[in-house]
Amino acid sequence: MQKQQKKLFSAIFPAALALLIGGTTCVNAQDLYLPRNIKMAYEKGSRSKDGKPGKNYWQNKGKYDMTISVDPASKIVSGSETIKYTNHSPDTLRRIAIRFVNNLHKPTSPRANQVSKDFLSEGLTISSFQIDQEKYNVKTENWETVAGVKLKKPLNPGQTAELNINWSYPLSKESGREGQLDSSTFFVAYAFPRVSVYDDYNGWDYIPHTDRAEFYNDFNDYRLTVKAPKNFVVWATGDLQNPDAVLQPVFAERLKKSYTSDAVAPIANAEEMAKGLVTQQNDWNSWIFTADHITDVTFALSNHYLWDAGSVVVDAKTGRRASAQAAYDAKAPDFPKAVDWTKQSLSWFSNNWPGVAYPFSKMTAVQGFADMEYPMMINDSTTPDMEFSQFVLNHEVAHTYFPFYMGTNETRYAHMDEGWATTLEYLISTAQLGKEKADANFKRFRVNNWINDPSTEEDQPIITLSTQVSGPGYGNNAYVKPSLAYLALKDMLGDVNFKKYLHAYMERWNGKHPIPWDFFYTFNNVSGQNLNWYWNNWFFSNNYIDLVIKQVSNKGLVYQIKLDNVGGFAIPFDVKLKYKDGTTKVIHQTSAIWKANQKSAVVTLNAKQGLAEILVDGGIFMDATPADNIWKGK
Repeated sequence: MQKQQKKLFSAIFPAALALLIGGTTCVNAQDLYLPRNIKMAYEKGSRSKDGKPGKNYWQNKGKYDMTISVDPASKIVSGSETIKYTNHSPDTLRRIAIRFVNNLHKPTSPRANQVSKDFLSEGLTISSFQIDQEKYNVKTENWETVAGVKLKKPLNPGQTAELNINWSYPLSKESGREGQLDSSTFFVAYAFPRVSVYDDYNGWDYIPHTDRAEFYNDFNDYRLTVKAPKNFVVWATGDLQNPDAVLQPVFAERLKKSYTSDAVAPIANAEEMAKGLVTQQNDWNSWIFTADHITDVTFALSNHYLWDAGSVVVDAKTGRRASAQAAYDAKAPDFPKAVDWTKQSLSWFSNNWPGVAYPFSKMTAVQGFADMEYPMMINDSTTPDMEFSQFVLNHEVAHTYFPFYMGTNETRYAHMDEGWATTLEYLISTAQLGKEKADANFKRFRVNNWINDPSTEEDQPIITLSTQVSGPGYGNNAYVKPSLAYLALKDMLGDVNFKKYLHAYMERWNGKHPIPWDFFYTFNNVSGQNLNWYWNNWFFSNNYIDLVIKQVSNKGLVYQIKLDNVGGFAIPFDVKLKYKDGTTKVIHQTSAIWKANQKSAVVTLNAKQGLAEILVDGGIFMDATPADNIWKGK
């Protein structure tokens, strides 16, 4: 490159020049990459570069009144709903997108993985579809998981449309995130047609749901009536409004007592369920639940699952309690502990990390197969490994905050919920098991599978849309790398400041739809620091973890350790010193050591005597080539 060309190129593209000629650019001054659609949202003022919702921020909302029944004989779910959908956007809507996740079971729907015949079904049938009392002829045989309906009358800004839909679909025999748990136990999730999200940076969300992807929903208000035959107990998102109408008096009183009791007690045991003593003996009972400003509702029902409950204080300032419940088969070895574990989890998350009071009135753990979170509910598999069972429960309960308190777009940016749930899972494990055991588990279950897999997809940037990565590449971008990024940031900023900044982000975006840039800009804003160097390093790069001790030199007892950051990630690490007399010392370095130069750093230290060995140890930040992280003196 000629000198004048190089000068011009340097003026326009300093970061690119640094990569081409091996120089170092001041990444502190770099802004973050913004896709065109995201950039437009900031320009229009729906989002702000200070990390707050913009002066023109908006989000649409629905009020759902649904009655859903499950026929245990035919395994058919049928329902009717009224949706009052309000257009708070500045746009005139001429179409409306309807999402029905369970059409994933249709043979024609796209999926990421192979499925068995028991997974497949004919999917959704809509028998009636009206908008503002006008009938629409929708042909659901051509629908997959999301479909557009052209409106006969446009929905103007500020207007509300009323949708009335009657539908049915078969529960899949193979239970994953939902379906038949056994012949008379059903986990009924994503059970109703819903209005898909219309937002400020993508418009209508038409991304098809697959078995790998997770979810993106509006914050809606729900009234859910579940019609179930006598002797079937129903557990659901929301508050049960009519316990006396669906439960026999003794069981209704047990449930009410559990709401204010620290004790873990059975609401209904196996014998009581078997004898049909628990529910009111109407042919069908209507269980009514309500939940407001929440992203989804789901429910389960069984005629033989046991039912335990208790409660725990989640807000010490107000004394507010949350109910902890569990529904499980009598043969499950771990679920008798589920209520106690849930209470521990709710209390710890409320009072420690993230240190935000559990926002809902209850949490129900249902024995299933999914190891999956839902608002106020989790569907976990059973195992005799008690430590692992509690580990999974902690992770799923942690999702309360991300994506249910913070309405993140899991479909596009899975790291915004799975990364945080993995972080919270690790932090609570350190309290329950001790740091040494928690570190070992985190490395074994999380980091090891990423750092020891050198395949190309592993090192795609975290910011890569989750719909564009698959397999381990998806898992590591969603769970492992973002969790390490959050933990390294916590270490660098310190617990007090990190929690302060995290709370600012959560307060600003609670009940709203943050995207990654809202998180980045909030931390920049409330910390008073330009952390773009850090966001670029962790979220917008192809980095991995690989430090090398390049050189150790000393003048007397002053040692200089030159490190090359081959992998590139700005990780914290310990410098572990072993003196010639066998004594040891540990010097900790935060990620800030890489701020000025992300490719190399020098650690200078004063030794009390000659060094026999130096080990650079990242701990849970596992190194791809640990053999070159050790130096032995002469």
